Amino acid sequence: MWPKANKNEHMKVGLFIPCYIDQFYPQIGIATLELLEKSGCDVSFPLNQTCCGQPMANSGFAALSKDCDKNFVANFRGFDYVVGPSGSCVLHLKEHLKDDQHPGEAEYIRQHVYELTEFMVDILKVDHLDVSFPHKVGLHTSCHGQRGLHVASMSELVAPEFSKPEKLLGMVKGLELSKPARQDECCGFGGTFCVFEEAVSVKMGKDRIAEHEANGVEYITGYDESCLMHLEGILKRDGSKIKAIHIAEILNGKA
Repeated sequence: MWPKANKNEHMKVGLFIPCYIDQFYPQIGIATLELLEKSGCDVSFPLNQTCCGQPMANSGFAALSKDCDKNFVANFRGFDYVVGPSGSCVLHLKEHLKDDQHPGEAEYIRQHVYELTEFMVDILKVDHLDVSFPHKVGLHTSCHGQRGLHVASMSELVAPEFSKPEKLLGMVKGLELSKPARQDECCGFGGTFCVFEEAVSVKMGKDRIAEHEANGVEYITGYDESCLMHLEGILKRDGSKIKAIHIAEILNGKA
């Protein structure tokens, strides 16, 4: 399944599982672990990891996340790379992680923390997947990953188009990929935005779903479970047959 596995066998990877995935979607964490292990990486899951501090930072209280930063550095120092299945959490770490007692280690983590799909494409150089998913799938491109991590191109730029998640999904046998017309429009989750601006958030989510429904998809996938969780809630409340599924579950072949 992984032609380049031998090249990665000594690569020490720290598995970062965001708190909401740990609590509500543990299967995504398992799928991420198995994907990295299949690549030949030496993967460890630090048991004392907690929230990365993004909720506080998003609400304007970044200073209150200092203990989260210290704990994160204590858990993830010493790894070659840190990988997580959440673009927004990874971007937060890249932009905000600090530790006055261990500044060098914090900086190293900031430079070597990756969202799962960018890690598979940019670092592992995956070019083949022996998995199948015979369904019509809509791809949701989340804002943090696209505009912050640059895992996909932005429509407003006059530049070549690319999408790392789309590249990986293209390797899955039987998968028919569908993209909405406004493929880089926000779903409305926005972290605490969906709490303080509930009506606007839901309307934005419904607009995203309407385009996927028009394409006749069976699943909506993406690389940020927070966005998928938001869309999943709307889908379930509306009684839709469309399901939300994280890209790690599809790529791992056990969805």
